[in-house]
Amino acid sequence: MFTFRPVFHPVMTSVDHVPAGVSRTDRIERLYRERGDRIWRGLLAFSGDPEVASDAVAEAFAQVLRRGDEVRDPERWVWRTAFRVAAGELKRRRRSDVLTTEGSYEMEVPARELIVALGALSERQRASVVLHDGAGYPAREVARILGSTEAAVRVHLMRGRRRLRDLLEDDEDA
Repeated sequence: MFTFRPVFHPVMTSVDHVPAGVSRTDRIERLYRERGDRIWRGLLAFSGDPEVASDAVAEAFAQVLRRGDEVRDPERWVWRTAFRVAAGELKRRRRSDVLTTEGSYEMEVPARELIVALGALSERQRASVVLHDGAGYPAREVARILGSTEAAVRVHLMRGRRRLRDLLEDDEDA
């Protein structure tokens, strides 16, 4: 099974362009190697908790491996599933503060402030901002990942960014 290890990959190739004869499992492993760190960082920004992010990524990849050929677009499916797993865990914990200061994952102060501010957004706003602005997906793809419409994603982005701007400006004024 996979163990998540965040790694920076300076040159990313498309996971969709897998040579003929490569098995489904190999394609999922390639997705994990090439995009796993990006998904993890997005989930860290979404949840504020490195443990939740790691667990959600691991669970999403385990599920996509179990489902095999029934998943047409593994990358989109993993993003969606990982966000749902993380959201479920956060609800289960009934946390009001999404920033965990304990643990071995350390962040610079601006990153911590951003994650705290992201925690103040609604779940849809936070997911939209993380996927669009953090992970670089266009609004159309964010909508596909979240099972929403492009128009709804644009509204979530607008409101989420406005709220983040207000929250982060308040922090600077303090």
